[in-house]
Amino acid sequence: MSETMLPKAWEGLISKGTFLPVIIKTLERIHDTTWSMEPSRHDHFEMVYIKRGNAVFHIAGQDVHMGPNDIVIIKPFQLHKFNVKSQAGCEFIVLSFKFQDQRDKEYSDISLNDFIEFVKNKESGSFITLKVSRKNDIVYVMNRILREREKQDIWGDFLSYLLIMELFVLVSRALKMEWEESIKNKSLKLKELMHIAKQYMEVNYEKDLTLTDVSKYVFLSQSYFAHAFKEEFDISPKSYLLKVRIDKSKELLEKTDLKISDVALSVGFSSQQRYNDMFKKYVGMTPLKYRKKVKADKLNK
Repeated sequence: MSETMLPKAWEGLISKGTFLPVIIKTLERIHDTTWSMEPSRHDHFEMVYIKRGNAVFHIAGQDVHMGPNDIVIIKPFQLHKFNVKSQAGCEFIVLSFKFQDQRDKEYSDISLNDFIEFVKNKESGSFITLKVSRKNDIVYVMNRILREREKQDIWGDFLSYLLIMELFVLVSRALKMEWEESIKNKSLKLKELMHIAKQYMEVNYEKDLTLTDVSKYVFLSQSYFAHAFKEEFDISPKSYLLKVRIDKSKELLEKTDLKISDVALSVGFSSQQRYNDMFKKYVGMTPLKYRKKVKADKLNK
């Protein structure tokens, strides 16, 4: 299909993405216990949804028991196979995908940010699993992708791009919810995550850091992260980040001759006015008055 045939909305979407998902293959199969496969490994992600029946996946030396409405996502280059356990057979859908750089058409093992931030995490190992319902949006989109691929019509490839990106958004949300549920009853793990987030803010305070960035770093939703952080440190993450920035700026005001505007930028404020307002709120005086006071105090000693 020529570039000129792309709808305007799709042109914008495609041009903004550096790496876009490319489906390598899709298949829908039913196998019984007589079926077997040799262990294999691929240079792409493999997402398997069990529609009916039971199977055991052997992935990188681990046994993963799968039943109806279970999903497993196997990372690239992981040795794996599976055996059907249901006498009545096992019905499943497989989506295999890579990510292609739109500039040079090279493939990459990275993907959409949220998805990769989790699947590359050491916690997830060589694969990740999800439990969904038959009417789940993830299952619906997987079936749509399968049907569109079968049609092979003129818009199929581009619709598949949109559908698989929607799939990753849905999977990321589901993973985030599952991750939060898994740590709710693990107070030590949650405590550790909050300290990791706190340290992340202390190291990256000078960047254009947002609550979204920090919550993503520990793979939690903004609301849950904000609640857990305040419960752990008795201060909201937003207020803590401001406090870190103000404290760091005080050091610069005391020890350097940087302009106030440069100090503001150095500690992560978008403008001097914003910095002045926040500094006065937290310290009780403007940055300029604070600098003069510190110098005067030193002279009087």
